[in-house]
Amino acid sequence: MKIDILTLFPNMFNDIFNESIIKRAKDNKLVDINIIDFREYSKDPHKKVDDTPFGGGAGMVLTCQPIFDAVNSLKKENTKVILLTPSGKVYKQKLAYDLSKEEHLIIICGHYEGFDERIRTLADIEISIGDYILTGGEIAACVLVDSITRLIPGVINEDSHINDSFNDSYLLDYPTYTKPRIYDGLEVPEILISGDHKKIDEWRKQKQIEITKELRPDLLEIGEVNEICNKEEK
Repeated sequence: MKIDILTLFPNMFNDIFNESIIKRAKDNKLVDINIIDFREYSKDPHKKVDDTPFGGGAGMVLTCQPIFDAVNSLKKENTKVILLTPSGKVYKQKLAYDLSKEEHLIIICGHYEGFDERIRTLADIEISIGDYILTGGEIAACVLVDSITRLIPGVINEDSHINDSFNDSYLLDYPTYTKPRIYDGLEVPEILISGDHKKIDEWRKQKQIEITKELRPDLLEIGEVNEICNKEEK
């Protein structure tokens, strides 16, 4: 997979993609991540990329020309263009899986007060990582790249993400333990050292339900609605 990130602040990405799983994926040629300063595409003599908004108002707005030219120079037949914006589709694990199957992604990081509305016409999908405001799209881009890269075949063991939270009927993950068996008076549940894998699986499923009910009951409601919809479609 190839991922091109359009940004005005390329230095924000210096370290995060050169550590851990993403670095290993890059080293193994499973993902190619390119950070592109779209200021370099500006035709303004001073490399200006923003201007005041028509109709007045606070802040500066990203202009069309640099971003249009950057996307058009990078885009191929198999490219999906992502625009990061608070008004976009809220990012979920299902979308991460879908995007991990793409061959080429272009991620546009917004900044300042916003972007010229016409830039939306470049996007195949608009994405928000949550209902809060960031100074720009760079941190959101990191979230996307991390969540997508780990799902690319060969990057991590498939079982590691199949059992993740949000993968199984909108349930959170079950609790896990490791050695020592007793630490500071806290013991590992007896069932996990029983060797009875059928009962362990049942215990884990029950814990998923209990934890989700306690911490994120809204996920159970979403799962029930989706299950009803799927039955109706069949």
